[in-house]
Amino acid sequence: MPASPRTARAINDRLALRLLQSEGPLTAGQLKELTGLSRPTVADLVDRLTAQGLIEVVGEAGSRRRGPNAKLHGIVTGLAHLAALDVRTEGVTLAVADLVGTVLAEASVPVDAEDSTGAAVERAVALVERTAEEAGAAPLHTVAIGAPGLIDPVTGELRDSSGLPEWHRRLVAALHERLPARVLVENETNLAALAEQRDGAARDRDTFALLWLGHGIGAAVVLDGVLRRGASGGTGEIGFLPVPGTAGLPSATDCDGGFHSLAGSAAVTELARAHGLVAPPVAPGEPAAAALVRDAVTADAGTPAARFLDALAGRLVLGAASVVAVLDPGCLVLAGEVGRAGGDRLAGLVAARLSAMSPLPTEVRPTALGGGAVLRGALLMARDGAQEDLFAPTDTL
Repeated sequence: MPASPRTARAINDRLALRLLQSEGPLTAGQLKELTGLSRPTVADLVDRLTAQGLIEVVGEAGSRRRGPNAKLHGIVTGLAHLAALDVRTEGVTLAVADLVGTVLAEASVPVDAEDSTGAAVERAVALVERTAEEAGAAPLHTVAIGAPGLIDPVTGELRDSSGLPEWHRRLVAALHERLPARVLVENETNLAALAEQRDGAARDRDTFALLWLGHGIGAAVVLDGVLRRGASGGTGEIGFLPVPGTAGLPSATDCDGGFHSLAGSAAVTELARAHGLVAPPVAPGEPAAAALVRDAVTADAGTPAARFLDALAGRLVLGAASVVAVLDPGCLVLAGEVGRAGGDRLAGLVAARLSAMSPLPTEVRPTALGGGAVLRGALLMARDGAQEDLFAPTDTL
């Protein structure tokens, strides 16, 4: 059954808006070429979207071109403003952006372990309010939060999880109460995978797995272009994976004895110490393991640092091989601060060990985004959510 004129217009409008989102400002001629629509249909949708306040003329395609097709049309960036938060145990990092994701302001605030829950929440909420106001982005339309822990797939809320500060969960509720904005929450490793898929190491892959190597350990799975969260939101809780080489087994409430005990930052730092290495000074919030790995990747073969890096690869491949055996993703991204510090050298060591352990061909790539992937992923989620709301089809009889 053919689509009604109203449905056809709505489909064309959404297509044009998505192209303007992904490609940037376009002329009517470029929209015609990319959509395959007729010139009159494109002219009609441009007029319609302009009248709705969704797009505007932002310039010309070139100084030598004149006429209607030379005008560049772009999304009205000030139609809504967004905020993205990367929530860690030690503090919060924030980015405020316009509707197409252009960052207008960035800020961060530390949270001391001795701070009360109320003080930590107030500090984080005040950071969001103040930064948005100073950037001229208040009121915010959508706020996206990346946090460690499990996200309830039904409610979309951060679940009560042992080991996480209480202020993490309270922050979500406080933002709901204080801001006239939609608040979205996602697991930090899942957001890192979203960022690597859109802007990073997995841009050419619709199926891959991401192994997050930072203070803690996590994994994310993208199959056929879709992020998979699992029945309880726990896909990728690889820190609980039982592996050889640990002193015990993990429990339902503690990942000690699991893969975390081999590959978490504290374990990696201890492994380096066993090889006679001492962590150099690190940037605030950076895992000591990242600094150790960054120094080791430049070490000559046969040195203690090179032996440490090889031993680390031997640990990482235990988790990597388990993921590959179950999912056969074809590509594994080593992400997080440690993954970025290890770069191509660590990825190569893991790939060599993996090829010897598994018959499934798997390319191992280092992150292109490092620790900033979580914030980038949160910004992408906020942008997608806001555009989905604002670009919803309207009755255009």
